[in-house]
This record gives sequence, structure tokens and C-alpha cells, in this order.
Amino acid sequence: MTELEKYYQRLNQEVYAVQTTSEDGDTQEQAFTGCCIDLLSDSGETENPALAYDERDLRTRKQHKVNGYAISENYETVDLFISLYKPEEEVWSVYKEEITQAAKRLTNFFIKAFDGGYENVVAESSDVFVLAHTLGSFAELREKLVRVNAFILTNGEYKGEVPSRTEVCGRAMIYNVIDIRSLFQMDQSSRLSIEIDFKEQGFRIPCMPSGADNGEYTAYIAVMPGECLAKLYESFGARLLEQNVRSFLQFGGNINKGMRDTIRNAPDMFFAYNNGIAATADDIQLDYSGKYITKINNFQIVNGGQTTASIFYTKKKFKADISKVAVQVKISVVKDKDHYSDIVASISRYANTQNKVNSADFTANNPVLVRFEILSRHIMTPLTADSSLQTYWFFERARGQYQTLKQQAGSSKKAKDIFEKTHPNKQKITKTELAKYINSWDEFTWHQKLVVGPHIVALGNEKNYARFISHSMPKDIKEVNNIYFEDTVAKAILFRDADKRYGTKKSGNPIGELKNVVVPYTLSLLNRITEGRLDLYKIWKAQKPSPALSNFIYRLMIQVNAFIIECAEGTHYIEWAKREECWDKVKAHQFEYNLDEIAADLFDPANPPSRRVIAISDDVTEETTPEEQVISAITPDSWEKISTWGRESGYLDIQLQNTAREIARKMKKAKKPTSSELERASAILGTVREHNPGLLEE
Repeated sequence: MTELEKYYQRLNQEVYAVQTTSEDGDTQEQAFTGCCIDLLSDSGETENPALAYDERDLRTRKQHKVNGYAISENYETVDLFISLYKPEEEVWSVYKEEITQAAKRLTNFFIKAFDGGYENVVAESSDVFVLAHTLGSFAELREKLVRVNAFILTNGEYKGEVPSRTEVCGRAMIYNVIDIRSLFQMDQSSRLSIEIDFKEQGFRIPCMPSGADNGEYTAYIAVMPGECLAKLYESFGARLLEQNVRSFLQFGGNINKGMRDTIRNAPDMFFAYNNGIAATADDIQLDYSGKYITKINNFQIVNGGQTTASIFYTKKKFKADISKVAVQVKISVVKDKDHYSDIVASISRYANTQNKVNSADFTANNPVLVRFEILSRHIMTPLTADSSLQTYWFFERARGQYQTLKQQAGSSKKAKDIFEKTHPNKQKITKTELAKYINSWDEFTWHQKLVVGPHIVALGNEKNYARFISHSMPKDIKEVNNIYFEDTVAKAILFRDADKRYGTKKSGNPIGELKNVVVPYTLSLLNRITEGRLDLYKIWKAQKPSPALSNFIYRLMIQVNAFIIECAEGTHYIEWAKREECWDKVKAHQFEYNLDEIAADLFDPANPPSRRVIAISDDVTEETTPEEQVISAITPDSWEKISTWGRESGYLDIQLQNTAREIARKMKKAKKPTSSELERASAILGTVREHNPGLLEE
């Protein structure tokens, strides 16, 4: 038995198990659809999918059918799913007529929903009503929709041609056949390759080897027409950027002004003005002359997403002629599959693009940072004397996450307001800020050498972050628990209060011009002179330092500022503060202070604050996380009630309604929600707490 046949048997067994344990009376076909969209979601081929079966006008030319759908967060993309499932004992063959018929039925559904008023035909209680209503009446989607991906899902094997893309209701309709081989590929590699046949699409892509060829990659330099890039973006959207090391930075619909003006006014100069695109691929096929690319497999833009999107949207929004636009593309064909991700990250790190990618962006998947992110989505602030609203301190592990989650919370002003109340922007912490707060507090030595201290913070974000990753970040993930999180937030609160108290010329009455140096120096000195006895838990519970502590730090900053200037001895003050020698002198100096002034802010080492550690598993990716524990404490029926409440009240948009239903479905199947679903669930629960807390009490 081949590996494909083994997978086929395993998939059918999973479908049967899901169907027999379903409390919703799912058919095997819907159980199969659920398994497929879970796999597509995990592979990044779709986002926030939902099951919704509907079939009408049987045995007529207008017959339609849909098994599920997904709508992208920026409303650029609608994914529609239709399933062809047979519980055969062996892999069965799918015929072209079956694929053609499925494509026609899915297309019929979209036409009826988008332009045919289908929302007035289906019952409001049905799963498909939300989709029909959104397609037919939601103005933002109707304005922004670029592409409809029609996925034909089957557990059979299809070897024929995929239906050609077409235009339906003024939008690109792109057909995809996901057969048993495609499902097997995703199961094995967690992604589907983007394969492009330039010759078939009528594009000539000049290309030449760059001369760089080793065991890791072979490099090519190509020139891609603007029309080609626009078509690729229209067809694939954010999937082109799948390997980017950062969150997709909201390019959808946004146009870089400089690029826009060049495209509209001097398109033939775009090649000269633009830095070009860096991309990776698994394989390139050249024509007989060796001078043109005919096919490319797994094409991924690692830098240059804004260029691609800007060309597309300038053409779409301004009807610009992009026939003279050309873009240089540096393509690295990665050979070393074992280190594929590392090589792609390195290429993206050093590529020259419009948007700088910082070194900090390449450690986003560090398990400690992943754990800290999970805690930040799970732990709410205590109720305080100043606020009866519990909020989150949002850790942005990858650039753009905050804006992405804000978009996921809903497109209406009401939804955004709710998100901002529970996730205040002022409580966002980036990776480099995290490093700054921690390295401003404790010293760390390595091989009897001081490697972390406030003088390292003074070196700047990049160098300080590198020291944090190498030395001061916890080595054992078990140390990253609720206490670590709360203490870190307390350090952030102290740092930000000191930063504000130091002042600026704009705010008036600044202590001086050394804020970036004096704040970390003073906080590190504070920890030193209090011998580590400052009650960080008290700061966490109050969400602010006491007035006495804030004033104590302010007076200490004045002295530290003056002392650094005094002992610089002709050297530039800030450059002097970057030296370990400067920190040594600050530590040795006798500053004036009275610890009795902050006695209430110190704890007795013999009787430290009583705190309980929340147990967290060793493996973030395999075991239950704190966030999943909160979500699983709510029953599937309650999640469905939340979805219904959100639709009826208007407090949850379609994505969040779908997420609530999808979590309910996965809980019934004992499946884990994806990380994006966990993030959206936090937004959902924040909305419910704000507007209908009784629903959670049930």
C-alpha cells in the first residue's frame, strides 16, 4: 500500500469518526468538508472558514450547491467550498464532467447571492443566510472584493484540467481542485505550492542566472511586467506573501503614494525608481533558449509585497495603464529543503525593500515569545480604583499583529471601539520594548562578563534585543508563567511612567536631553538599591506606581542625569553612557535618597507576596494553552449562542460570528482552534463581557 493510499484510508476513517460523533447530524460529506477546511486553514490557504451547506434548484440549469465558505479579514477574498465525497474503499477517479458540474453549481450560488437577492429566499436561521446576506448587502465587501476562490474538494484523484478562471459579477472567479493528492501534500508539508505557467498566461519573463549557485540556492534575475504582477496579486493575494517573516502589513487597498504617482505619470521609469522584489521558489523552468521563464513552482514574495499590491490597486482604482511598468525580481531557488525556513528568513532579512525588516522580526517564532504572547491574550488586568474595565496588555510577537487583530474584531466603528477599549494601544508591547523593560531591570553576567545592563539598553533597540535573546530571555519555558508576565508588565508600567516623568521639550520641563539613557539607568539603579525588594505585584494590581514611588524615581533621575554628564569628562554624554565603565561609576556613586519614602512599595523577603502559578504545559504547540483553557471552559452550545447573539445584536461581524460557530464545531470534534481563532475568540469574549456578561454567566 502506497503512502497516498494509507492517507486515503486514514482520511476516510477520520471523516467517519467526525460524522458519527457529530451532535449536529452532519452528513459524511459535511464531515469531509470540515476536515478539508481545517487542513486548508492550518496551511494558510484560507482564513476563518465556516461550514454552510445549501443546495437548490435540483436537476435544473440553475442548480447551485455550497458546502462552506470563508471571507478574508480585508474583504478582498471570498472562498467558496463544494465537496465531492465518496466513501469508497480505494482511491477513486474523479471525471472532468464532475469537476465542471461542481464549478458551475458553486458559480451559480455566488451569482444568486451576490446579485440575485438570495438572502431574501433563505431562512435567517440557516447557516448560509449570513453568507448570502454579506455577499448581497454588505457594502464594504462588495466594494473591496477582488477574487472569489472556488475550491472543489474531493477525496478522489483528479488528473484533468482545472476549469479556467473567469469573471463573475465583475470579480475574478478562480477555480481550485483540492483532490486526495493535494490533501496529502498539505498534510505532509503544511502548504500548497503556487505553480505559475507564464507561457500559458501569455507573459514573457526575461531571466538570467546571477552566477550565485551553491548547495543552498541558485539565484536568478528576472524582469516581470507590471501586468503580470497585477494578475498574480489578483489571483493569489496575500498567499504570495506566505513566507514573509512578519504579519501582512495591511497592504490591501493601500497604495504607496510615490509608486502610485510613478505608475500614473512615468510608468516607463518605474523599473529605474523601484528597488525591485525578492522572491523564492522551489523550481524554475526556462525555455529552449534559456532566457525566459516558462514555469515557476512555489513562487513566494519575501520582500516587495507593497510594490505588488500598489501596482494592482493603482490599476484597479485609477484605471492606470501599467503596460509600461516593469519590475526587477531577484529569485532564489532554494535547494536545501531541510533549512528552507531559515534560508527564506535570511533572504528577507537582507533584501533591500521599501519597508525595512528589523532583526527582531526573525525571532518571532521563539517558543518563549510564543508563550508570552499566549499569556498576553489570556491574562486580563485586575479591577482597579481607577477602572472597572479589565483590559489586556497586548504583546505583538510579529509586526502588524495588533492591527491584524483589530481588523479581525470587525470593520464597524463600534467593533473597533470595543477592541480599543479592551486592548488599548497604549498597552501594546513590542519585542524590542519587552527587551528594553527587562534589560533595564536586571544585570546578567556570562563567563564572569557583564553582558546585560542599562548601558546595553543605551546601545539601541537592535543591539539590546540581541542581548535579550542571547542572555536575559528565560532559557526554560516553564519560567514564562503568569507571574513572569505580571512582573514584566509591572516593569513596563514603571519604565513608561519614568519616561513620561522625565519629560520632553514638547511636554515642557524636561530633566534634560538624556531620557533614553537616564530612564533605564535609573530603573536598574532602583532595583539595585532596593536589593530586588520592590513589590512588582503591587504595581501590577494597581496598574500604576504609587505617587511616592513615582516621585522617588523622578528625583533619582535628576541625580543620575547630572552625574552622567559630570563624569563624561569631555566625551559625548550618550556615547559615554553606552560604556560599561559609565554604569560601573553610577553603581559606585552615593546618590541621595531615603528608602523610607517607598517603604510601602517594598516587600519583606521573609514574607513575600503570596502568588499562585498557573500551570502551563511544556509544549506550547501540542498541549493545552491557558487561552485554550478559557475557550474550552465555554460549551459548544454557548459558543453557538454567542454567534447568534452577535448577529442579532450587531456587536459581532460575520468573521467573529463564524469564529464562534467554528470553535463550537471544533470543540465537538475535539479539535484545537488555530492561533488566529484563539486571537479572535479573545476579541469575541471581550465584546461579550462588555455588552452581555450574563451570556457568559450562563
